[in-house]
Amino acid sequence: MTESVSSTVDNSVPGASAPAPARADRRPQQRGGRGRPAAPAAARPAREVHPVLAQLATLHPTLFGATVLPLKRGIYQDLLALHGEALDKAGLKVALAIHTRSTRYLNAVAAGAPRHDLQGAVVEAMAPGHVFHALVEVFKRKKPRDGEDLQAKLRRRMALAFIDSGLSREAYLESLQVRDADTQALLDAALDEVAEQDAKAEAVHRAYVASGSGDVHAFAEMYGMNAHTVMRQLHRAGQLQAARQAGEA
Repeated sequence: MTESVSSTVDNSVPGASAPAPARADRRPQQRGGRGRPAAPAAARPAREVHPVLAQLATLHPTLFGATVLPLKRGIYQDLLALHGEALDKAGLKVALAIHTRSTRYLNAVAAGAPRHDLQGAVVEAMAPGHVFHALVEVFKRKKPRDGEDLQAKLRRRMALAFIDSGLSREAYLESLQVRDADTQALLDAALDEVAEQDAKAEAVHRAYVASGSGDVHAFAEMYGMNAHTVMRQLHRAGQLQAARQAGEA
């Protein structure tokens, strides 16, 4: 089963304008019968869980329980083949749609977790396009805290998702098929930042090779750099070199 998620993102800047101060309520306090204070409003009832989802959480707690894992394609047919007598077909379709559109599930996809079968075994890597669109949808649903820049966080997550994909910029963009202009602009900014950092990583790698040091810590100290940062840059430069060689093969 393939997830269907929105590829749009809310580009409003949180905290752009402060709300006007609330006016003092001068009305007398509402009171119940015989002068008693009115009873507080009833708490919102807990959201009911779809009965088939409750079944699935019992049958496959690793996939549908307290934690969730991305599902393999064709999981609907697998569930019917295994539990056909116990599961309602129409209800199963609805339950899976609810599950795969939930924020919990989208978070798992956005993190790049692979797809799993009913036994909890990994069967397939998550496609870069599914990771990206799940990530955008998760951030679309977020409510910013005071002073929080959700767009900056989303841009950083987009950059990491691109790096994890192992694709070239052209191949990555082709795999996503982004149709929203604002989302595309945010993605372009993220990819530009990655390109800038990659250029620095490759420059550090060239300097490291030319130095003949062979010792990252000594090299970093020689140039007044952080050794852990240098190690990350050298690792990234190696990934880029390997990707180029694979593309030429």
